[in-house]
Amino acid sequence: MSGLPRGWATAEIRDLCNLVNGKAFKPSDWSDSGLPIVRIQNLNNPDAAFNYFSGEVDPRFLIDEDQLLFAWSGTPGTSFGAHVWHGGKAVLNQHIFKVEFREQDINRKFFRLGINHKLDELIGKAHGGVGLRHVTKGKFEQTTIPLPPLAEQKRIVAKLESLSAKSARARTDLARIDTLVTRYKQAVLTKAFNGELTREWRGQNRGSSKWKSRAIGTLVREGPSNGWSPKTSTDPVGTKTLKLSATTSGKMILNEYTIKYIGNDVDISSRFWLRPGDILIQRANSLEHLGASAIFEGPELEYIYPDLMMRVRVSNEILTRYLWRFLNTEQVRRYFQSRATGTAGNMPKINGKTVRELEIPLPPLPEQKEIVRRIEAAFGKIDRLAAEAKRALALLGKLDEALLAKAFRGELVPQDPADEPASVLLERIKAERAAQPKAGRGRKKVG
Repeated sequence: MSGLPRGWATAEIRDLCNLVNGKAFKPSDWSDSGLPIVRIQNLNNPDAAFNYFSGEVDPRFLIDEDQLLFAWSGTPGTSFGAHVWHGGKAVLNQHIFKVEFREQDINRKFFRLGINHKLDELIGKAHGGVGLRHVTKGKFEQTTIPLPPLAEQKRIVAKLESLSAKSARARTDLARIDTLVTRYKQAVLTKAFNGELTREWRGQNRGSSKWKSRAIGTLVREGPSNGWSPKTSTDPVGTKTLKLSATTSGKMILNEYTIKYIGNDVDISSRFWLRPGDILIQRANSLEHLGASAIFEGPELEYIYPDLMMRVRVSNEILTRYLWRFLNTEQVRRYFQSRATGTAGNMPKINGKTVRELEIPLPPLPEQKEIVRRIEAAFGKIDRLAAEAKRALALLGKLDEALLAKAFRGELVPQDPADEPASVLLERIKAERAAQPKAGRGRKKVG
């Protein structure tokens, strides 16, 4: 490998370690007690449940705290990779290599980083289809990694951990953005419908009348009416219908993930066709999403709506948008939740009577228009800030990748001429490994 930093060497993974594949456990081997069986999902997801094993186990398959592991089978982008185990004594499942090496020669954390630095290359060598793929032991052992002197390995790890801690704090803060967006938008809606948002506006427009409380049933010109859920088709042609996910967010989302196609022909005069400006209310869903509402803004005579939604139509655009915003307040969600019906195991439901009886604070039309304008201006600003935060979050991921690449170019920390060259280190590792006796096999009772 040309262009290596001073004192570095190139090493095949086979020259640095021994690889032990985990045991192929069968469901009949599982137990309610004993040692946890470490599967790939336990490496990728800290909340994944464990299976346990209480029988005799070959010591080769036992692992303990700080063991370096490599998951070599699964789905690219999610399953593959090197991990340091932090779950105490356990038994290793198949499709994971236990990576055995001398820590006097190689820093464990650096070794993990070195392997993961070559992950794209390893995935490119993987066998299998688009979904499940695997890296053979031979391909993995032939993979080369850049090896700096041991002292520099430790400096690189220390520098990366310091920088990663800072990016992790920023990532944690930025990851809260969705929660904050929801909270800020609800704060705007609360002020909008208790009159605080337009208090100053009313002072400047003294001719404005007082607010009234009206039942929604007195304001709509049509509905609430349930939709229709005929049998769907696997062919993406014909009439489209909505999934609940089209409106769960509180705004209309029309894409391949939120729509379905039906096999029935729908008469042009059907009452189930959606028109722009229709308000759709989820009448059945989990309590969290029950009553989620959105305005349909798609084309006419192209979409119908399902039985799990109700539709209302209002006489003018301003009242439509005012009502839509009100339906998505926490106050209204609580109202729907408190009146939901349904038995255990079924989705909670609301009916048209519940919607019609809902009281809405109603100012005169000019103030409705101003409230809608202010809500949408505030939401627009919040959404722009949220988009900037998400872009920053994506850039943090690229920053971590750039730092890792810089580390393996030898540019993250300075080289020290006093460090023992990696070529000397590598020859010593090879000599030590050649002198090692072949590992024997045995069984150990798991207590």
